This record gives sequence, structure tokens and C-alpha cells, in this order.
Amino acid sequence: MKNLFLLFLFISGFGFSQETVKVDLTNPSATIFTHLYFLQDSSYNASKAARTIKGHTRKEAIDKSIKIKEVLDGKGLIVDFKKVPEDRNFIDTISGIHTGLDKPKHRFYPFPNRMPEIYVEKEGNYWYYSKETVDNIDQLYTDTFPWQFTYLQKKFPKLFHQTVYNIKIWKPVGFLILLVLCGILFLILDKVIFYFLKKAQELIIRRPSLKSFDVLHELARPIVLIIIIEIVEVILPSLQLFRINDFLFLSLDIAKTVFWVFVFLKLMKVVLSMYKQYSEKTITKLDEQLAPILKKVSDGIIILIGLLHVMTLFGVDPITVLTGASIGGIAIAFAAQDSVKNLIGTIVIFLDNPFHIGDWIEMGEAVGTVERVGLRSTMVRGLDTSIYQVPNSIISESVINNKGLRIYRRYTTELGIRYDTPPELIEAFVKGVREIIVAHPDTRSESYNVEFTGFGDSALLILLNVYFKKLDWGVEQSSKHRLHIGILKLAAALHVQFAFPSSTLMIEEFPDKKPINMNYITDSKLINKNVKAVLEDFEKEDQ
Repeated sequence: MKNLFLLFLFISGFGFSQETVKVDLTNPSATIFTHLYFLQDSSYNASKAARTIKGHTRKEAIDKSIKIKEVLDGKGLIVDFKKVPEDRNFIDTISGIHTGLDKPKHRFYPFPNRMPEIYVEKEGNYWYYSKETVDNIDQLYTDTFPWQFTYLQKKFPKLFHQTVYNIKIWKPVGFLILLVLCGILFLILDKVIFYFLKKAQELIIRRPSLKSFDVLHELARPIVLIIIIEIVEVILPSLQLFRINDFLFLSLDIAKTVFWVFVFLKLMKVVLSMYKQYSEKTITKLDEQLAPILKKVSDGIIILIGLLHVMTLFGVDPITVLTGASIGGIAIAFAAQDSVKNLIGTIVIFLDNPFHIGDWIEMGEAVGTVERVGLRSTMVRGLDTSIYQVPNSIISESVINNKGLRIYRRYTTELGIRYDTPPELIEAFVKGVREIIVAHPDTRSESYNVEFTGFGDSALLILLNVYFKKLDWGVEQSSKHRLHIGILKLAAALHVQFAFPSSTLMIEEFPDKKPINMNYITDSKLINKNVKAVLEDFEKEDQ
């Protein structure tokens, strides 16, 4: 309406009169302009406006042309003539996208997204409103102006039909009544919607938390507002606020989009809270790290879709929006390749689960405990409590040694004893170490190795290979401590001495000098007695 008003001022400024504007049906712009121009108060001529309708009597054509304009006014749709083609042979190449046509035809849709039912098409050498538009206009009119509201309008007292500043009193009064009814409806629907949402949640989760009820309250309110907006959009055309309907409908559509975005954000929050309750029951903590990442990604996608929809409300073609979003996405992807790689790496980590929160991993220079998996990088805390911030793209391509996924912790070392240790004492020592391993509460008694394996440069080598049951690094060190103490006590009881790197010079005869006597125990009874005493003392530590 605003564009038409400015156009009329422009025409009148040059001194043109109504009679200078003639019926013109040679192109889409001329046909639509002819229809709307001759239905304006200052240039009203219904017969000329009806010329845009073909195949009907004069009376029927006038009725249908008036209804087409009232439907457009009631929906707050204003034709932007800058976008209406003036080509008499215009072909709408995207009409198939809006209406499902296989081939483009000589048609033009003034409002392809909001009102695709109304359009003009070429017949012969002239453009008219399409047969489909004319045939369906009565139903469109009924849908736009429900008879119930039209009936109530006629029942208003005569006082309300009087005009003030060219506005009938019943219109602002009806608008105020509508606002009051919306407030009452909000209070009622808020409780009803919350009740149904709570019941639906209880069917999924038997014992929902109190925090989830707060989220349901936040979810119920925008749903109620969306329902109220839908009701207002049905009633609003009947108030016939034609001059401000464009602004009102645009505002309502924007508000509805915002509320839908809010609904989906809160809905994702509810779903993620349910997922969080589930992940707390699982062994791995990696599931708990997934929730905040999913929230960031889903929030970004929902908000982006909402912004794109708002752009279409301002007249931007959705195909253009999608094309722009695709090109923009490609440009951003090229400009932020590292970020895209890290995002893909994050997805790979959660799909493959190469480690869990708390696992000890070795990955190049990064050695430590996994503390957090983020959207871009993973945090690993080293032995010196420093932090390794490793990009997820590197993790997805690296060889990871996950110590946290070991079934047992393996411990291997060599015990070096003196070369002059008697064979029977070596046998007793080896046997005693085996029994200590079996008696140790943290070692696997069915899987170990204690064997005299070779001759070193300065010691007889005894291989010690054991597996600890506990996977925690600190517990492993405590288990080693106890095992080492038990072996030392056994060695002391048997008078077995551990060797250290040395060189021994053997002199067979030397005046007034006697060879070193190590006083090794060779009595089998005494050996068994000492071993038994050490084992009893070792086992008492568990009590």
C-alpha cells in the first residue's frame, strides 16, 4: 500500500488525472497495477478492475476482483512493483519450485512464498488472473475472513460502526478485545501445555529432575505464544486494519520465527538433559563431554536457520538465501580449514572412541591423562601437571597408545644377584619370589614369570614379569612398592645379595690373606624356614 500511495502522489504531481490511466493488460506489472489502481478509494472503478478477470460475467468478475484485493489487504500483502516484470513474454523459471510445475510457463507469482494461490498468467496476447486463482478466490476469502467474525462484526451496536478520523470505532475496540483474550488464553494454555509436556517427559524418564521441570516451563511458554500468534493471524484480517496489516503480519511472523527458534533451543536442552542423565549411568565419561559439544552445534544450526527464515520474510527469495548460505559456507570452510578439520576430528573421536576421560594415553609428545574433549581440541594433563592442548584433527590422524584401555598393567624388570650365589639359594630365591607374587592381592596369580634367564656382565639375571589388576597409575606404584619390599625382605632372610656393576680380581695365593667368605645359607631346612617366615609376614600385611 505504501508503494502504491507514493506512486499515486508521483502521478498526481505531474497533473495526471484518473482518466489518463487506462486499462493495460499487456504484461504482469500492467495487469496487477490496473487491478489495484481501480480499486483505490481515489480512483475507484470496479468495472475496469474486473477486466483483469477473464471468462466470467461482469458482476462475477467485479466480485472476484474485489475479493482478490481484500484477501491481499487482509493478509497484509503489498505488491512491490519494482519486482514485477514488465516483459509481455515473461516466463517464471522458478514457478515449478513453488507450485510443483514440471515446466516453466508464462506466469508470475506476486507472493510465491506467502500466497502462491494468487498469480497472473498470459492468455493469448494479454495477462489475466489465472483460472485457478479465480476459481479458488471464494475459498481463500472464506479462509481469510471466517464467517463467524464477519457475523459478529455485523452484530456490533451502531455506535461502534461510526468513524473517527476515517476509522470505524469497532476496529480498535475489537483489537483491544483481541489483546485481552490473548492474555487470558496465555494463562490457560501455559498450564495445559506444561501439563502435557510433563506427562510426556514422565513417560520417557521415570524420575525427571526438578531442573528439567524448569526447562519444561521455559519450553511451554513459547509454544503457547506460537499458538496465540496462529490464532491472531486468523482473526486479524477480519478486523480490516488494512493499512497496518503489513506491519502487523510481518511483526507476527518475525515473532513466530523467534519463538520457534526458542522452542527448538529449549527442546534440544531437554533432550540433552535426558542424554546427560543417561550418560551419567555409563562407565565412560566421554559421553558426558559430547553433550556440551552437541549443544553448541545444534544451537548454531537452529539460530542460522531462524536468521535465514527471517531474511525470507523481508522478501529475499529462499533459493537466493540457500544459495548464499551454501556459497558462504564454502567460503568460510576455505577460510577456516583448520577449524573444519578439527570439527571433523571431533566427530571421528566420538565415533571411534579411541580413549575415554581419565585414560592415560601416549601420543607423540603428549603423554598424560585425558581431561576434556572440546569442539576444537583435547586437553591432556601430563605427569608434571602441565596441559597439552592437542588439536582434534591431529588426534584423528595420530597413533594413540591408550594405557587406560589395558586389561592389566604389566610390570617387567630384572633382578641381578651376585655371581657367587649358590644354585640351591637361587632356586629358593626364585621360588620365594613366585610365592610372594601369588600372595600379593593386586597381582594376577595365574599369569607371571620369575626365571633365571641369563648371565650379565656383573650379575646373574632373574627375570620378573607380573601383571597388576588395578589400572590406576597411583595404585600400580603402591603395588610395586609392596612387591619390592617383599622381595628385599626375602633376599635379606636368605642372605641373597644384589649385584651392582663391578669388577672382581681373583688371586689364588697371597701371603697372609684369606678369600672373602659370603656365609651363604646352604641348609635346605633353614632356607625353607626363612622363606616361610617371610611369606607369613608378607601375608599379614593384608590383615
